[in-house]
Amino acid sequence: MIEYQEDLSLFHLKSRDFSYILQVLDEGYVVHRYFGKKIKRFSPDNKITYLDRAFSPNPTSQDRTFSLDTLALEYSSNGLGDFRTAAIEVRNAKGTALDLRYQGHRIFKGKKELAGLPASFGNEEQVETLEVDLYDQLTEVTVTLTYSLFEEANFLARSALIQTGKQAIQLEKALSLTLDLPHKDFTIHSLTGRYGYEKEWTRTPLTQGRYSVGSIRGASSHSRTPFIALADPATTEDQGDIYSAQLVYSGNFTAFVETTAIQTSRLGIGLNDEHFSWHLEAHSQFQTPEALLSYTDQGFTGLTRDNQGFARQHIARGKWAQKERPILINNWEATYFHFTEDKILELAQSAKEAGIELFVLDDGWFGKRNSDTCSLGDWVENRDKLPSGLAGLGKKINDLGLAFGLWFEPEMVSEDSDLYRAHPDWTIQISGRGHTYSREQLVLDLSKQEVCDYLIEAVSAVLESAPISYVKWDMNRNITNIPEHQANHEKHEFYHRYILGLYQVLEELNQRFPDILFESCSGGGGRNDLGMLYYMPQAWASDNTDAIGRLSIQEGTGLIFPAVSVGSHVSAVPNHQTGRVTPLATRGHVAMLGNLGYELDLHALPERKLEQIAQQVETYKSIRKTVQFGDYYRLKKTDNTYAYTYVNDDKSQVVFTFVKVLSQPEAPLIQVKLKGLNPEARYYSKELGASFYGDELMNIGITIPPVQKDYYSVQYIFHKQ
Repeated sequence: MIEYQEDLSLFHLKSRDFSYILQVLDEGYVVHRYFGKKIKRFSPDNKITYLDRAFSPNPTSQDRTFSLDTLALEYSSNGLGDFRTAAIEVRNAKGTALDLRYQGHRIFKGKKELAGLPASFGNEEQVETLEVDLYDQLTEVTVTLTYSLFEEANFLARSALIQTGKQAIQLEKALSLTLDLPHKDFTIHSLTGRYGYEKEWTRTPLTQGRYSVGSIRGASSHSRTPFIALADPATTEDQGDIYSAQLVYSGNFTAFVETTAIQTSRLGIGLNDEHFSWHLEAHSQFQTPEALLSYTDQGFTGLTRDNQGFARQHIARGKWAQKERPILINNWEATYFHFTEDKILELAQSAKEAGIELFVLDDGWFGKRNSDTCSLGDWVENRDKLPSGLAGLGKKINDLGLAFGLWFEPEMVSEDSDLYRAHPDWTIQISGRGHTYSREQLVLDLSKQEVCDYLIEAVSAVLESAPISYVKWDMNRNITNIPEHQANHEKHEFYHRYILGLYQVLEELNQRFPDILFESCSGGGGRNDLGMLYYMPQAWASDNTDAIGRLSIQEGTGLIFPAVSVGSHVSAVPNHQTGRVTPLATRGHVAMLGNLGYELDLHALPERKLEQIAQQVETYKSIRKTVQFGDYYRLKKTDNTYAYTYVNDDKSQVVFTFVKVLSQPEAPLIQVKLKGLNPEARYYSKELGASFYGDELMNIGITIPPVQKDYYSVQYIFHKQ
């Protein structure tokens, strides 16, 4: 709930587990008072301590203790005494400074949509909103800070709306939030990496200075995720304070923590101000993306539980948000570009016999696409490969009892394509310069409405032509060559306009095809963020298809993203990226930590392997709901082992998975304690042929068989008796 204490000009936002408190000072500045474990009330005697800090300037000459440089400001600007990183920067005829002071507020049930942007959602019973108006009298700029409190979900959604008065401005920076905390003894947690090595859980001690992650690639990127968390250094899986922030956005972003000499910390997240500028005419406005704040004192398990639950309930939308996901087979590794309709049907028949539910036709079905050098943009079926067309092939696959899905890469275009020859001006390019290539492909300019309109109609025409129930939406390069021919004031608007164009396309396709399951992909995890999850409830976590390589990738992804959003496949061996030969059982166990799928050539496998895959599929169907919607627990981990448990809502089914990377001589026995069980219940495992009480499994644990094999795994499924 949101309480307003008028006598103190104080707002107290209470979620299930935390309190967030802000206050309007007599001078009109809005300051942060508290964010942390929930408290019942805030006393009038809990006052701010003001001190005279040398070289911290004062708004008035009469009071040397009052300085914007030391106040915990809710939304800061620069130029008037706050030397920390600002939340907003503008440029106009009056200069660059803003003196933002309280003008008014509103409290109401529910929350508003953000025009043109993805954002969290909830009904009037689930969420309550506070809007606070800050106003600069000289420039007539108003900043409306929005705080939407999801009480039971334990989240606070924040954003800022910048509005001009009678004067135009150039907006140079607009973060979604800053948060000033009174202490700096934190460990910073972020998700970093690279292509094929995404979302590595990175831990960095916070020291004097500034730690930041971000992207200027035109996408949230493989190397950085729009997420940052501050944890007490002693935090464990089960206890400890953690403050986290995520951005519901898919383009260039920044997330940072800055410390000061007086041992305070400022956390910020929002649009990256590098390559960003936005012209606002008089009486116009700019909406920042939404940022999500959470707090838990239940350690990393609490962080994961809250973030995964919120993403499932308040970010993912549509028919598929709360629906079990189909087990699929993708033909890519089986055929690459070189397939025929007959080969596809052979593969689909084998998939049907194994119990697989969805067949996905990957790259190569359109134009003259026989390699990755041509035809992107020409979304017309290749009749040489598919004589029955997509409609005929889709029907034949449906007749086998499988759903039919399709791969697209709509944002891209090849120079060797009919689309490029007809519209070379639709690519992102600098006049007078050559192109910069990646995978020999270029990017369409989604800041242009005619390009967005074309994509909507081109993709719609394909989706309407055949019985397609799933789309894999890929983006296999980042953006370069930003056009210089734009007007000066628009020069750095491009990246944000591109993302707004993409969101427009995705929203329209969502509305036209509500029954299709959309899965986002950007060379794997290059744009795996909450912004995309809003439109596509499933994402391909990584192009790294090696089961051992994916362990850390999926663990980092699972820190904040639910398993139901994670595509995870069994691929062929030797793995084409690592050369590793991992047992089929281990590949299956790792893939079952997300949404199970296959990419190998089933038709070419020996009968015993097909039987093993059929058994994996059957097993996954029996645990699918628990994995995709249950509680996720990270268990005992070493440099050489990983262990996880999924537990369903009523604690009647438990899925335990253990993976060992390398065998070691004279290795000690490994015991793993489970989590999340009913301590009084008795649980039976068919794999072990034994029963245990919940408190046994959680306090004594399971002894892992001492098998001397590399890449060894076990999966035990427990049912409450």
